[in-house]
Amino acid sequence: MAQVKVLNPIKVRLLTVEDYHRMAEAGILHPDERVELLDGEILQMSPIGRRHAAYVLRIANQLKDELGSRTFIDVQNPVVLNDYSEPQPDIVLLPPREDFYIETGVSASDVYLVVEVSDSTLEFDRTEKLPRYALAEIPEVWIVDTNANQLEVYRNPVEGKYQTSQILSRGDRISILAFPNREIELNTLLFEE
Repeated sequence: MAQVKVLNPIKVRLLTVEDYHRMAEAGILHPDERVELLDGEILQMSPIGRRHAAYVLRIANQLKDELGSRTFIDVQNPVVLNDYSEPQPDIVLLPPREDFYIETGVSASDVYLVVEVSDSTLEFDRTEKLPRYALAEIPEVWIVDTNANQLEVYRNPVEGKYQTSQILSRGDRISILAFPNREIELNTLLFEE
């Protein structure tokens, strides 16, 4: 019987955020390509549909109306979670800075709130993105389920898991952890069925 020679297992090289940025600068990644980096892998993002875009626009504008100059509302821009992950959440609330984060970019430690608007990506947002946000210790994440017209709220990350969660609907009210004295009516964030 012939002996089978076992070769060294293939090792996967994960991309760092720095590698990812160099690829974009070199033109390997096209500026209009909808991609994000998660755990060292470049993932293609879903196209933005009309319903998704309308929710993002509505929520971003309402949050700006509610919070004014107390926060920056960042829409579909990158957030560095660690050396290997730089997702592009739909909406991020940030402390205002004079330099608009040009010097450092936005990192997880800057973030008050991440909002992911989910239609076709709901399961991915819950099972893939949410744990990564928790590991990065982002204090609060909202997932807007556009199909059920509900808001899933996740708070208090500990060891990669959010300790509290709740589901809210139109008629409910919520305060963002960073702004506990400001209640927002969900009727202003979610569309009528």
